[in-house]
Amino acid sequence: MARHFRFTQPFSAAIAAPSVRLQDRLRRSIMLCYNTCVSFIDSPRNNGSSTVRNPALHCTWPLALLFSSLALADGAVDLPALDVQAQAAEEGESDLRTPTSSGSRLELSALQTPASTSSLSGAEVRGRNNRSVQDAVTRTPGITFIGSPGNGGTALSARGFTGHSATMQLYDGTRQYVGAGTVTFPVDTWSVARIDVLRGPASVLYGEGATGAVINVVPKKPFAGPVENHLRLGYGSDDRRQAALDSGGSLSDALSYRFNLNQQASNGWVDRGDSNSLALSAALRWEANDDLSFTLFHDQGEQSPERYLGTPLVDGKFRESLRERNYNVANADIHYNDQITRLVTDWRINDALTANNQLYYIKTQRYWRNSEAYRWQPGDTIARSEFYRIKHTQEQVGDRQTFTLEHPLFGLDSRTVVGVDYNRIHFARQHDFASDSFNEFSDSVPLAGSGGGNYQSNEPLGYRPRERNLAQQFSLFAENRTQLTERLSLVTGVRRDQVHLDRSNRVDDSRVDRSLTGDNWRAGLVFALTPERSLYGQYATSTEGVNNLLTLNPTQQQFDLSEAKQTEIGLKQLFWDGQGEWTLAAYHIVKKKLLSRATPTSPTEQIGQQSSDGLEASLELALGQGWQVSANAAFVRAEYDDFVEGGGDRSGNRPVDVPKRTANLWLNKDLGSGVEAGIGARYVDARYVDTANTEKVPGYTVIDANIAWQVLSDVRLGLELNNLFDRQYATSASSDGQQWFLGAPRSLFVTADYSF
Repeated sequence: MARHFRFTQPFSAAIAAPSVRLQDRLRRSIMLCYNTCVSFIDSPRNNGSSTVRNPALHCTWPLALLFSSLALADGAVDLPALDVQAQAAEEGESDLRTPTSSGSRLELSALQTPASTSSLSGAEVRGRNNRSVQDAVTRTPGITFIGSPGNGGTALSARGFTGHSATMQLYDGTRQYVGAGTVTFPVDTWSVARIDVLRGPASVLYGEGATGAVINVVPKKPFAGPVENHLRLGYGSDDRRQAALDSGGSLSDALSYRFNLNQQASNGWVDRGDSNSLALSAALRWEANDDLSFTLFHDQGEQSPERYLGTPLVDGKFRESLRERNYNVANADIHYNDQITRLVTDWRINDALTANNQLYYIKTQRYWRNSEAYRWQPGDTIARSEFYRIKHTQEQVGDRQTFTLEHPLFGLDSRTVVGVDYNRIHFARQHDFASDSFNEFSDSVPLAGSGGGNYQSNEPLGYRPRERNLAQQFSLFAENRTQLTERLSLVTGVRRDQVHLDRSNRVDDSRVDRSLTGDNWRAGLVFALTPERSLYGQYATSTEGVNNLLTLNPTQQQFDLSEAKQTEIGLKQLFWDGQGEWTLAAYHIVKKKLLSRATPTSPTEQIGQQSSDGLEASLELALGQGWQVSANAAFVRAEYDDFVEGGGDRSGNRPVDVPKRTANLWLNKDLGSGVEAGIGARYVDARYVDTANTEKVPGYTVIDANIAWQVLSDVRLGLELNNLFDRQYATSASSDGQQWFLGAPRSLFVTADYSF
């Protein structure tokens, strides 16, 4: 049941001529925010240090700009009564008034949130040819894809920080803890109702590991009403085929359901590149009464992706004729199985207090058997190495309880969320390479061929269990939004995380354990310049492990969590009666306590620092004659401020997999008679693949297009064209730059949709 909050008190002219009491309250608020920033900078934790980028300036300049705007405001602004719906329509378009689940637990819209957020409806995602969540979110500002089989094909880069340890991915608000840097769920976008993106540090919301961005995938959910069914059949290039079903509605006055099934398969665009997947999502909701509901969810994914691990360069140069070659072994195997079962309880205790509980069980199994490294040799042969056979088994049991209270605070309207979060995660790994070195066994295959041969390894101990790790996490968190004046609101949050790690080595029966603590907070101000334009400033912190927490080795466990701090200012606006909207954000992030080592034999120290400064802008516009425009661009200047790696000083270098510039454009046109067409471009600048900045992969622009025809009221035909101009490009590369992971070539896909 969707929840509505209605604010009926208009925003009056009190801002233009504030009362003495309001002036005093505003003055105290200003001094409190300023003194908080100054005291934080001067605290022993920060050693009162000063750098070229003065942290005091970065902390206070957004607040100064906000209050300068307040002082300059000289007109009365009457804001009309505002309806905020907690759950947006699944298939409808989202805008700045849509509540965003990733930016806050307070059910705030993007206009009310002091952070850079994006929301994509499921219809938008699927209407832009996005087969995966990663395809979809990389059409939002500043996020790029760096996936490979080793990270589950799902890793992202955001605001100068990369990988699953810095770009957290949630499923309906539930965090999937990352084992060995790998996330493999959700499988596709068929069951997606909405994707919410929060850019910048978010540990205060979701705990350790969210410096660059948070991606929250919201699945389709049960709804009340007549049963509706949607069937899709599809076929396209490389024998790609799809059969999908979406069904939902009421079973009785109190029961409703949602069921999604999507089966896909393909022969692949590389030799021996066949793949298949099966995704299932089922949910049953029971409305016990008007104030209490229970929803049981079960989601499952089975994947066997392409067993393609990159294309080698020839004498340091990319050779186009090798595009479809696959140098992996003939009996290579990659397989992922994911299961998530959740019980969600929503209870409206009274008009002011609500409660939500999520009890969940997550199980993931991943398996690889490949030769992963290919290097060209004179005489046109390919030397293969890194023969790895690996299995991960991970189980996570957790519970999250929150309470939301509407209440006065010093006579001001206020809303507070308090909660507790607990997770217990078991992670086991078995493989056939030594834990302290890589398997460098090598064989050779002809360059003109396409791999082949069988997997083999020279590891004496063979394929066997190597480690079993246990992590127990407990956190307390709170958020608050207080309406300081009729146009100015303060959004704050605090969180304390306690994680205990227990690592068992199954080879020598050794064991190490460590407890880590993370304290994070954020404070942001939002000023409503008009009912449809808001200015915000925010200061936020985050923490990260020096590597994935579940697989920290004994040495890494001795280090503290890395710490990051961000200052951000932004402007958001709706215009043309809601037909257009634009956003602009500027930020500065500093991450400290990176691992650094003066020489290859020197001890590792936690003294490094990395920073990034950036600008992000987006535009959504509905023009006349059926035109719609979606565009965004981002610029980031990221660098290592203080970082020495094995004797090489990397200070001043750009981090790996971070492009300076990215941009996206999508145009839609209603051609009439039930026909719609769309075309889009994705641009990613060149990226370095090593910290020394000696090797890079070139930038690229890829064009996609589609056309759809509503033949009948219940029948729709579609044609998707991907990589329209058949661009050959690399999404990422190996650390020495000699092996590129290529993007897919031009392809087409025909769909037929039937609703009944």
